[in-house]
Amino acid sequence: MSVPFSGTLSRSGGIVSAIGKQLKSVNLKGVKRITVQFDPFAENVKSTREFLFLLSTPKVSQTNPKCVVKPDIVCDRSPALIKFALIDSAQEKAKVKEIRFNSENLNTLELLQLCNKHVSALAPPEEVANKVLTKAEKQKLGGGGKKVIKKK
Repeated sequence: MSVPFSGTLSRSGGIVSAIGKQLKSVNLKGVKRITVQFDPFAENVKSTREFLFLLSTPKVSQTNPKCVVKPDIVCDRSPALIKFALIDSAQEKAKVKEIRFNSENLNTLELLQLCNKHVSALAPPEEVANKVLTKAEKQKLGGGGKKVIKKK
């Protein structure tokens, strides 16, 4: 007698695919300035440096080209810190002026999840622009266009 199969047919993509998935949903439209402060000689600073690198990728920076990403490298053994200065509409929505992450004991995936949870949620909704209709779509909607007159 055989045991029925239970489980998945494939493995998960791992930490790299999870980071890629979180990175796709990062939206910085509600952010005016990002300051990443870290001590390069501290022990748990690798994830903060990776997060800084991921914030400077073209896909993320295109979500808000006016957002300034500023690395602040200190040498005083202070804990790694990430500050998000919010725009006015996001400040009213969140009722705070800035969001701070103490990133000393967090990994890169957790930093991206927190960013999506607290920062991307504050992005103002996108305004829907008027869609340009083609001639075929106009004819379907209104039946407009040239009218043919039948002669008897």
